[in-house]
Amino acid sequence: MKRIFAGNLPPDTNEKELTELFSAFGRVRSLTLPRDVFSGKARGFGFIEMEGHHARAAIAGLNGKDFRGRPLKVNEERPKDDKGRGRRR
Repeated sequence: MKRIFAGNLPPDTNEKELTELFSAFGRVRSLTLPRDVFSGKARGFGFIEMEGHHARAAIAGLNGKDFRGRPLKVNEERPKDDKGRGRRR
């Protein structure tokens, strides 16, 4: 199981359309779309869990792809370092 980061999402993105987008590459096991506490709008990123080979195919197929006028940023989730930032590889 791999956890994928999807970034540069429009604020009105919903779970259904994100699931449909990633389902083209395999079964989406889970999806988290963080929302702003006050506005309820998506915060511009989400996390998707898929089987390893499906996740790799989704990353290859969706990274840089136009999604409602924005280029998606899709990659494998990077664990945070001790300062709360995503680690670079």
